Amino acid sequence: MKVLIVDDHDLIRKGIRLLLEGFSDVEVVGEASNGCDAITLALKHHPDVILLDLSMPTGLDGFTTAKTIMDELEDVKIIVLTMHDEEIYVQKAIQYNIHGYLLKNSQTNDLHEALQAVYHGKRFYRTHIPEERLEKMFAEKEPKSPLTNREREIVRLTFLGYTNNQIANKLKISPKTVENHKTNIMQKLGIKEKHELIQYALKNHIADLV
Repeated sequence: MKVLIVDDHDLIRKGIRLLLEGFSDVEVVGEASNGCDAITLALKHHPDVILLDLSMPTGLDGFTTAKTIMDELEDVKIIVLTMHDEEIYVQKAIQYNIHGYLLKNSQTNDLHEALQAVYHGKRFYRTHIPEERLEKMFAEKEPKSPLTNREREIVRLTFLGYTNNQIANKLKISPKTVENHKTNIMQKLGIKEKHELIQYALKNHIADLV
């Protein structure tokens, strides 16, 4: 995997590079000491994973740098590598959709495990925050559906191929009410075609409801 190192301390960057060069599956494609350089190098080298410090006194902070890069490169994975173990920083990383969070005093094998995890599409957060609290923070981040339970049921039945009359009979409402619900659903989701509604049902697992 191609890795970019971003930290404002030269000695830390060199130390991380030395560690990474000991991993047979890692190639260091660059080093940056600030957010602006990180963005430039990321766009140039298209790394698989970026190890990113949060506190960089000059230029962009880590979170702004991460967002800018992820907006441009949707496949890049970012691991925050920091001394900050406070919940407020972890919470912000979750809100920014950061893939991994690792403390600088972690063990070498933790770093390799984190790289492997995020590279394969998993999240990796290793802090002193209890796992139960971390899971709750991730759960709170999950977007809530804009649809009501009744609207979700109508989407599910539509996905299953029921007509408006059949949906009306099943839910004991009038066909006109079903039509009104569908109009509201389309407006809420910003879609116009039935096939888009089907795609929404699949993507949001509404078809799995019982």
